[in-house]
Amino acid sequence: MGFDSMSGGTPGHGSKVRINVLGTLECWAGDRRIHLGGPVPERVLVSLLLEAGQVLSVSRLVEAVWEETPPATATHQVRKAVARLRQLIPGGAGLIVTDGPGYRAVVAAGCLDLGDFSASLDQAREATAERRLDDALTHLQSALALRRGPVLAGSGGAVIRSADVALQERHLAALEQMIDLRLARGESSTLIGDLREHVAAHPLREVLRGQLMLALYRSGRQAEAIEEYGRVRTLLADELGIDPGAHLAELYGRMLRNAPDLAAPEPVAAAEPGPAAGHGPRDRAPVCTLPYDLADFTGRRRELEALCHYADNTVGRGTRIIGIDGMGGAGKTSLAVRACYQLADRFPDGQLYIDLGGYATNEHPLTAQAVAEALLRMLGVPTDHLADDVGARAALWRTTVTGRKLLVLLDNAADLAQVRPLLPSSPGCMVLITSRTRLIDLDGAYWLSVGTMTAEDGAALADSVLSKQRTSAEPQAVAALIELCGHLPLAMRIALSRLANRPRWSIGYLVDRMSDESRRLDELRSGDRGVELTLKMSYEGLAPAQRAAFRLLGLHPGRDIDVHSAAAVLGTAPDEAETMLEVLLDMQMMQQHELGYYTFHDLVRSFVHQLDRLDDTGPRSGETRAALRRLFDYLGRVTDRVCDILFPGRAHLPFEAPESTSVLPPLPDPEAARAWLVREHATLQAAIMLAHARGLDGHVAHLARNVVFQLDASGQFAEFLEMTKLAVDSSRRLGHRPLLRISLSNLAVVHWKLGRFEESIAAASEALELAGELGDQRGFAKDTGMLGLLMCTIGRFEEALALLERSVALKRDLGAGRAEAESLVNLSTLYEQWGRYPEAADAARRAVMLNRELGIREHEMIALTDLSLACLGLGADEEASEHLAGARVLAEESASAGDVAMVFALSALTCQRLGHPEPAVRFAERALDLGDTYRTPVRQAVINNLLGGLHRTRQEHATALALHESAYSISADIGYRVEEARALHGMGLAHAALGDPAAGDEHLRRAEALFATLGVPTRPRD
Repeated sequence: MGFDSMSGGTPGHGSKVRINVLGTLECWAGDRRIHLGGPVPERVLVSLLLEAGQVLSVSRLVEAVWEETPPATATHQVRKAVARLRQLIPGGAGLIVTDGPGYRAVVAAGCLDLGDFSASLDQAREATAERRLDDALTHLQSALALRRGPVLAGSGGAVIRSADVALQERHLAALEQMIDLRLARGESSTLIGDLREHVAAHPLREVLRGQLMLALYRSGRQAEAIEEYGRVRTLLADELGIDPGAHLAELYGRMLRNAPDLAAPEPVAAAEPGPAAGHGPRDRAPVCTLPYDLADFTGRRRELEALCHYADNTVGRGTRIIGIDGMGGAGKTSLAVRACYQLADRFPDGQLYIDLGGYATNEHPLTAQAVAEALLRMLGVPTDHLADDVGARAALWRTTVTGRKLLVLLDNAADLAQVRPLLPSSPGCMVLITSRTRLIDLDGAYWLSVGTMTAEDGAALADSVLSKQRTSAEPQAVAALIELCGHLPLAMRIALSRLANRPRWSIGYLVDRMSDESRRLDELRSGDRGVELTLKMSYEGLAPAQRAAFRLLGLHPGRDIDVHSAAAVLGTAPDEAETMLEVLLDMQMMQQHELGYYTFHDLVRSFVHQLDRLDDTGPRSGETRAALRRLFDYLGRVTDRVCDILFPGRAHLPFEAPESTSVLPPLPDPEAARAWLVREHATLQAAIMLAHARGLDGHVAHLARNVVFQLDASGQFAEFLEMTKLAVDSSRRLGHRPLLRISLSNLAVVHWKLGRFEESIAAASEALELAGELGDQRGFAKDTGMLGLLMCTIGRFEEALALLERSVALKRDLGAGRAEAESLVNLSTLYEQWGRYPEAADAARRAVMLNRELGIREHEMIALTDLSLACLGLGADEEASEHLAGARVLAEESASAGDVAMVFALSALTCQRLGHPEPAVRFAERALDLGDTYRTPVRQAVINNLLGGLHRTRQEHATALALHESAYSISADIGYRVEEARALHGMGLAHAALGDPAAGDEHLRRAEALFATLGVPTRPRD
């Protein structure tokens, strides 16, 4: 049915309803525009209309309405929006019908612009099939006129934006079809202006580019058409790293050839110049000594096009020289051979190939003299005509090829001396040179670097070698194989060949075998070829000092190596280390994906680790240990510097790294220090694990202590626990009691944050005992405070009070203001949970004052949050709101999602208590949007109870019950007794409000019993 009746509408407005969704949402009843009342109803309506006739579940509509995490009331809001739409839109009950688990839009013809758009496209398709081109053009123009911009003007959620992308694709396809029709009618010059606007709006749209090129070409502006292709090729390369598609490339080629089907005038071919006098006869049969071209050659389209473009656009400018460099196994030779076959028709006098042997095992590279002899003999020059002198042979070679059109492939060049004498002077010749090292002193050469294969090309090669049927059965294993082969063509071919010869092997079986790095290179060996052999040839081609540096840099535990840490490993100054890194980069033994950082290809990393394993027990083992100690000493010093900048006031360890000549990176301000720590966090964790494995226990404890500051601040508690356990283990092995104390103290912190209170109490108690034995007053104060916090969390308030008061006093006596403020916040939390709100407020105010004096803004935010809780307990809601406003400003700078979520959850509850429901909803949604990934269980329980109380005050009892149940589950699981009691209390109130008084009484009784045990008043925060 349609929705043009008056059913459910406003009396007096029975005219037909019209809705436009292709742009800003508009709903009209006759000439009256209906306002739908906010983003939720609008997004619900648009979602239904975009899939008219289809049933959309409530969960699907929730996903469409909210960008990220929906509020707890999302389902209720969707149902409420549907009811509102049915009431506002005349005939709305017929427009949106309930169908099973969701809703469906029923739209009559002519009532929805999207329906008109689809109908016009269908009519255009029929007219085109019947060759009624004028009618097709009219229908397309009608369809295109309907779209006024993105759906909901681009303000819809991800689901709506996704649907809009599909609509935009249909719109663009229709636009391109209309332009094709106009071009077929003979329009060209009149289209150019519009096409330029369309291309500017959609610069990566190749069909539009081709249409613009054709319009320019047919308007007599061939040069501009050719330039347009150059622009789109550059744009695609820069933006996407790809080449233009086959259709556009073919159009470009036809334009270059002035193809008749483009309606261009037939060019007058210039006469082919004959050979110059004295150049010798041209009647010799062309020579081709190229190796065979791989039938399953895959990918490299961009590189091939670049090679062909260079060959076609440098004629008459002297000898054309192309160099192809890349690491061993990257497929340089295969690419060069494929290019030679594609270019063969440009060089009718022959295509010559010779392997210079630059990286052959146990063999010396060919000399230029030997290469010149081989090339001359390929051209039929008798051996007795050859002089022994290299200069004379090179001169004879150049004379012989003068006037000829030859293509010469010099494969595997070792250095410039091999190739320079072989370069012909004839402009009709072209030389391709492949080398693992770029010959930078070869003037006038065009160089092309060959990297690894893309995942798509690797998959295509697997399809070609193994068959599509076999690869489609294990797509994940194919992807894993490509990764394990490091996207290296040689490795891929060896692995795929093994699978092709072993049809009983699954791809996953070989993946499992290759997953062990220690045997991966063994798996990538077949007959007389293998990745390890290729890498070994490159390694042996290095100078002794370069080989030593290569081995030592392989010890670095990070994926990326910066200049300063490389200098520490090598025991040199940073500028010397950078020079060595650049040499290894030039030699294709390292890669660089980011300025200032160097890395090993995955298979090169396996190779260098193999060398390291050999060195570890051999004569170089002492050199290896010294390099690692230099690296760990350097990392200890630089993390000390970073932590002093970012975490001022921290205690310094009695263990310090020895004096070192390593130069630290510049760290002028906290921003630079934080950026360094974030950039290097994975390397630092890997270094700690490596130091632990090597038995360098002092470095483990020292580095772990520094690293956990950032892990704690960023909420990476699993990594925090792993690093701290290693530090405790190393400290015990070392017998270094001060290091053990601080490691145990950190272990207590992370166990508490993960809700493991028994383990935390055990670690904190041992740390406190050690602090007393060592006379470590600062450590004693810290661990006393930690135990106080733990006693508070498990509900032992009397013990907690004595410990926290003692911790505050000790820290004040030590002048440790930052640490004192932390204990004051914990003391405030204790008093607030105990119901002693005046004392809670006093402790929090002192913490706020100390943090402000010290400029510790993130801790000030936490102290303001606790002060707000105390104010709410005192009934000082306005004051609590003021403190929370300040906390929200500071929250913009905080890295702790859990603490920020607490600020917004408390802000929501406070706004609701003050009678400001709209900001309350906004703050609650912000708290939920932050997610629970980085929240501690303790913090999550508090936040859920706060938000549960908020929803109870809003009479949203089902949502409140779910939040309190979640808080109860968390609290009961970890033993957080006060929040467990509060959750039970909230559940009781919610059950009673939902009509289940028995359950309500039971939960309230249990809550009161637990509150009584704790000595806490039962007044809820809300």
